[in-house]
Amino acid sequence: MEDYGIRVTAADGQIRGFAVQVTGILNELHRRHHTYPIASAALGRTLSVGAMMGMMLKDERHQLTIQIQGDGPLGPVVVDADASGHVRGYVQNSDVELPPNAAGKLNVGAGIGQGMIHVIKDLGLKDPYRGSSPIQSGEIGDDFSYYFTMSEQIPSAVGVGVLVDTDASIRTAGGFLIQVMPGADEQMVEQVEQQIHTMPAVTKAMDEGATPEDLLQMLLGDSMKVLDKTPLHFHCKCSYERIRTMLQKLGAEEIRAIIEEQGSAEVICHFCNEPYQLSKEELESLLPE
Repeated sequence: MEDYGIRVTAADGQIRGFAVQVTGILNELHRRHHTYPIASAALGRTLSVGAMMGMMLKDERHQLTIQIQGDGPLGPVVVDADASGHVRGYVQNSDVELPPNAAGKLNVGAGIGQGMIHVIKDLGLKDPYRGSSPIQSGEIGDDFSYYFTMSEQIPSAVGVGVLVDTDASIRTAGGFLIQVMPGADEQMVEQVEQQIHTMPAVTKAMDEGATPEDLLQMLLGDSMKVLDKTPLHFHCKCSYERIRTMLQKLGAEEIRAIIEEQGSAEVICHFCNEPYQLSKEELESLLPE
């Protein structure tokens, strides 16, 4: 099934919701980065949040970056998303192995550690919007529930999950985001909270065939109206020209040092792991006349 996300409203506009499936995108990133299960889980959960935040952007040119800067062995987790459904991401250390947590599951919290979440939104203004909040558990869902409530002042519930198969490939990845609008009826909010606590885990539901629509239906019931559906794709912005421009910005002195010490250059994109080779002649062409 193709990856996609939906945006919905419920209870006469008192609640808005998002849900995504990103299994294909995460499998592509697992193939490119050879992620071990904990790295796959951390990246897939963050991809799910990034894709849903991308759907909140109003203009196709708008984009955002999520940076989870924890002190755990995974290192930073970075995800880019835009309003057109393009998503990419990486974990700095993709080969981390840790014992299971107390519940016998992948210990993503220990992999992430303590630190901060940063969200940078490029909305075409002079300066990008920046929001931050402390990491709460490192399990990603809780951390973003806290981020939206504290940094963006919107009471929110985030549930994200990744199921890794025995061969380390991705069986399922996705999640939901529910947000309460100002002035919402308290009784209705309590009802939704109760549904969140009683619904099955995201990974279990999706592994049994639940779609993004099904996830939100479990939480919001028949008052839910689907506003739009967005196909989601892995897309990296790197290119030979971008790599040339990046090297050129290093300056003539640095380029000459690379030529003298290495003779050529290999640059690997963090996001897609694609290598770019530049020969001595190509490096020389970057030097000022």
